[in-house]
Amino acid sequence: MVESIAAMSVLGHSPNLGLFMKDCSFKRVAMSPHRLRLPRIRLNKSRAMELTKEVYNFREEDRSSKSSESSDYQIDVNVDRKPGLWPPNNKADNPSLQNPLLRQERMGCGWLGAIFEWEGVIVEDNPDHEKQAWLALSQEEGKSTPPAFLLKRIEGMKNEQAISEVLCWSRDQSQLKRMSLRKEQIYQALQGGVYRFRDGSKEFINVLTRYNIPMALVSTRPRKNLEEAIGLIGINGVFNVVVTAEDVYRGKPDPEMFAYAAQLLQFIPERCIVFGNSNLTVEAAHEARMKCVAVASKHPVYELSAADLVVRWLDELSVVDLKNLADIESSEFGAEPEVEMELEEEDDAYPSSRVATDDHDFW
Repeated sequence: MVESIAAMSVLGHSPNLGLFMKDCSFKRVAMSPHRLRLPRIRLNKSRAMELTKEVYNFREEDRSSKSSESSDYQIDVNVDRKPGLWPPNNKADNPSLQNPLLRQERMGCGWLGAIFEWEGVIVEDNPDHEKQAWLALSQEEGKSTPPAFLLKRIEGMKNEQAISEVLCWSRDQSQLKRMSLRKEQIYQALQGGVYRFRDGSKEFINVLTRYNIPMALVSTRPRKNLEEAIGLIGINGVFNVVVTAEDVYRGKPDPEMFAYAAQLLQFIPERCIVFGNSNLTVEAAHEARMKCVAVASKHPVYELSAADLVVRWLDELSVVDLKNLADIESSEFGAEPEVEMELEEEDDAYPSSRVATDDHDFW
């Protein structure tokens, strides 16, 4: 390509053009090839040499940039973005931001919130216990055994919601409350009071605590059972907000739980990231205008492709990943664009061609 550019630059004209030119009277006058080309050879040859030099310089710069990017990637992988190397390059910490207050906010981590589910995300979950609890309750109440597709449908719902709307066992409030409490008793008996962290979840929570990222915990379990489980596993006081079955009217796929958690964290939904392990969680999070990270604990990765990010273990994530997920421009969620200040036109002899200025020019 370089040789073709140089050849075209030296020739100075396309080969299909004739050796004719027009004089001032618009008559075609034959010209000598030497008279046409020789005076321009020296100048065009120097231009071709400059073009060739620019092409080679571009190749060297491209090669050096690729090598530096690969080395940066290796550094990030090996040291897992330790705090000593902070801040790494990412779009959330944009060094071109002119507003110093906005720059200071983006450099920190307090402008985003994390909302976690309990089973299958923080602790190990056995989905068979949930199914066995519903089957045992149906036998005690003399109800027909719920089929598998109904049990799959009521995953993540509140007990009262599942009993009245899906299983259709009763609509009486006292009966709903009684059967709901009995189902939780059966589940807790099957669980045995044994809770174990999922691999990587404790380390990830420690990282978020170190960087002062507000965290919320949501679950459709009763508050008493959930607080006992948190105490048994030893993470009391870690979560800023705990939302349980008593705090909301409906469970997943309704986004009420996540919206209420964001309200208690005092964040807009667009600055919150939900961590769940099912497509119902992904649906509810997106309905609440939140980003969702799916943990492939009981579903394969390909079934959770609707999530914004899918991981097998929470320690695969870094703070940079969370900041990139929460870095949403105002136009993306329908906010009004920033108002530009308009300058009044003055009757000057030489009026300015610029009639507006951005607000970052004042910083």
